[in-house]
Amino acid sequence: MNVIRKPLAQGFSNHFGFLNRTSIARWAPIPLRLIVGYGFMHHGVAKLAKGPEAFAAILHGVGVPAPHLMAWLSILTEVFGGLAVLLGAFVPLVSLPMAALLLVAIFTVHLPYGFSSIKLMSVTSGHAQFGPPGYECDLLYLACLATLVLTGSGPLAIDTHRQSQQEGVPAFKSARNVASKLAHRETFRARRVTKRTRSPL
Repeated sequence: MNVIRKPLAQGFSNHFGFLNRTSIARWAPIPLRLIVGYGFMHHGVAKLAKGPEAFAAILHGVGVPAPHLMAWLSILTEVFGGLAVLLGAFVPLVSLPMAALLLVAIFTVHLPYGFSSIKLMSVTSGHAQFGPPGYECDLLYLACLATLVLTGSGPLAIDTHRQSQQEGVPAFKSARNVASKLAHRETFRARRVTKRTRSPL
């Protein structure tokens, strides 16, 4: 049994070991910031382009109180919250109203339509016809925000720069220290796995 496990473990580490390199892994938050930040800003700007009154009428139709006030709060949260996430600035703080918007959207609009956000109903004259979207995309946004809050904004972020200044360490050195700690932890974990596979049955 151990003879089988050993080459499997070695092959796994050889083929996928590059994913554990902290020099690459530390950049992981950036794609999340890009998609969340751009997505929120895109929706906010689109509401501004159509006019806040149009969005207020939609909110009134679904029973949201003070629709004009909530329309402006939603637009400002989407535009400036999205910009903050894009820049990696005050992400734990701005994530609160952004998450609140997503939860309101789930329970007031998308929940009756189920999970899937893409419902292909038919194809007419070469054009796809879709049904009302579910809450799938809202959950994806919530998962991205939670990941950024728990793991940090990563490199090229204002939050990371502010934290390094408070600690008196340059941003690149701070990121390098975190990377070295993670690499040491992964090395220690790999040694433990190797010892277990070498032990007799």
